[in-house]
Amino acid sequence: MKKTILGALLCSVISAGIHAQTLQSPDGKFEMNFQLKQGIPYYNLKYNGAVVVEDSKLGLRLFKDTAIKFASEIAKPEDAIFDLNNGFTKKAENRNSKNESWQPVLGEKKSYINHYNELAVTLHQDATDRDMVVKFRLFNDGLGFRYEFPEQKNLNYFVIREEDSEIDFPTDMKAWWIVGDYDSQEYQPQTTLVSEIPARWDQGHDPHSSQALIRNAVQSPLMLKKEGKYPLYINIGEAAVLDYPASNLEVDAVNFKFKTHLTPDRQGAKGYMQTSTVSPWRTIIVSPKAEEVLASKMMFNLNEPTKYKDTSYIHPTKYMGVWWEMIIGKSQWKYSTAENVHIGETDFSKLTPNGKHGANNTKVKEYIDFAAANGFGGLLIEGWNVGWEDWVGHNKEFVFDFITPYPDFDVTMLNDYAHSKGIKLIMHHETSGSATNYERWADKAFKLMNDYGYDAVKTGYVGDIIPRGEHHNSQWMVNHYYRIAEKANEYKIMVNSHESVRPGGESRTYPNWVSAEAARGTEHEAFRGNNPDHQTILPFTRWIGGSMDYTPGIFQTKLDYYFPGDKRFVKTTLAKQLALYVVMYMPLQMAADLPENYQKHMDAFQFIKDVAADWDDTKILSAEPGDYIITARKAKGTENWFVGGITDENRRDYTVDFSFLDKGRKYEVTVYEDGKDADYINNPQSYNIYKKTVASKSKIKINMARSGGFAMSVKLRR
Repeated sequence: MKKTILGALLCSVISAGIHAQTLQSPDGKFEMNFQLKQGIPYYNLKYNGAVVVEDSKLGLRLFKDTAIKFASEIAKPEDAIFDLNNGFTKKAENRNSKNESWQPVLGEKKSYINHYNELAVTLHQDATDRDMVVKFRLFNDGLGFRYEFPEQKNLNYFVIREEDSEIDFPTDMKAWWIVGDYDSQEYQPQTTLVSEIPARWDQGHDPHSSQALIRNAVQSPLMLKKEGKYPLYINIGEAAVLDYPASNLEVDAVNFKFKTHLTPDRQGAKGYMQTSTVSPWRTIIVSPKAEEVLASKMMFNLNEPTKYKDTSYIHPTKYMGVWWEMIIGKSQWKYSTAENVHIGETDFSKLTPNGKHGANNTKVKEYIDFAAANGFGGLLIEGWNVGWEDWVGHNKEFVFDFITPYPDFDVTMLNDYAHSKGIKLIMHHETSGSATNYERWADKAFKLMNDYGYDAVKTGYVGDIIPRGEHHNSQWMVNHYYRIAEKANEYKIMVNSHESVRPGGESRTYPNWVSAEAARGTEHEAFRGNNPDHQTILPFTRWIGGSMDYTPGIFQTKLDYYFPGDKRFVKTTLAKQLALYVVMYMPLQMAADLPENYQKHMDAFQFIKDVAADWDDTKILSAEPGDYIITARKAKGTENWFVGGITDENRRDYTVDFSFLDKGRKYEVTVYEDGKDADYINNPQSYNIYKKTVASKSKIKINMARSGGFAMSVKLRR
């Protein structure tokens, strides 16, 4: 009897092997295997022969038809016949490969390498006579896969109930994660084993203006580490999220498994689809070195080249802003003491000023003067337009018109004054979550920008989304963000979005969407704070898919300077704030502090003036998520390099090896380091600056304070 069973199992294994499709990476280190087991699609992934991802299911659940009713997210057993996750046979397979280099409009390197082998398996569902393609691309740094839905007789329109792409790991791993949410990514990162995520989950979130938590789910990109003698770093993400909702990851902490969880609309539907169409790419970046994960450009490679005919208007910009003083409470966005205003009806000139409005003519001119004198190209002014008296928390649709200034903000005069000083103003369009209203006003708002020579806009989506019931990361809102990017392109305007969907390399296709927030930025230092390890984690998670507007450069870290007795403080040293300009890629690069604070430390401020915002080359010198990152970057179109290093709450020594420099050439390095007595709590403004001549064989030892760092300007000697 045992022999019969063993024989049947052996035949089953052999049969499965015969029908499996195997794909290797160009360098041969990765192997992906796809197969159908009893009509259900599975894949696995190996690196150097070792299993990284065990057999993991693929597929989607669908609604019965396209007439969705409220609460229809409640599945019925009979609905399963409409799902695209079982009953398949293999219909065809196609293979392809590509090895190309392409140049990003703005980027961390002058060119990116896109080298992969591809397998596309066409599956046929016999019971419904429908086809679905599962496409895999295997790079030298990992795997991307997606679903493709050809136009066909029995699958023209369909609605997704859920995507059930799984990533099943063989062992427990260390994880750097934030709690799952349909609306906010602005949470403190947590560091636990995968098995410990459910126990820590309730401690991982704090209140936000818009919030829809997903219990025991985490967000991507998710950073993982298999520890031990042969460590392996793994990053899970998604790329090319277009006409589709963004996803979270459900956690199976017992089996170390993650499953896609899409963002729904108010009816519970997660995607309204019309063939031919595709899903986003699911990405798995793998390397034995943390530095190589940071260097991966897989997400960008999985996006399509831009169709924009003119990208000449897209350029890196270093700017200042009337912003931080509102964040800390020194000034306000709103102009008056009124609590109920109506756009187009209220006469704001007759309201009582509150005396703390930040965006006033006198203050803005002072910022323009300082920015111009120090070589900046732009100035952001928040709170310039009417409506801030009742902007958030009222579920109000017509909250801003994006064209009418407050009485103390003279658009024409300030714009002329800025241009006379070589400064371009940066427009601010806070929507208060009312995306429908913004779409109605976008043409008028962008035309106003053109009339005054603004070429960049910071958009914002604080609060619950209107249309009501939508989420920040749902399909409708994802489409909204790209409608705004395309509309901005018509007017030759760059976009920096806040509270939007996180990027997944889409800046390759939409290069004018230069930057986004979509994570917990510097502003939270003035709210509930950021932990000292925060900046050492973000580049491994949020930054994998594109630039973040982190708004660094805070020199006055203790807020009791403004408000005696205030316990809030920025949990870094001043030198670490300088280092962030190199460690974090920000082509729209803000010096966020007040001019008065920079004027006290002009020697340190020199680094912010000098540092580039776009790059020809990037070298990740050393990194460990949650601990430290040291990065060297070569400034665009020059022979000059900049180096930045940051650490967590621990003091750390590091020796910078300058072997990345050209041999036979000499450079002058200016070092900005923590002072010997520096400490992010007790003495954050202690720093030391010195100069030295270096060459490719040179080394410099650096001591970083707790939550400290260092920055270096490395200029070729002529």
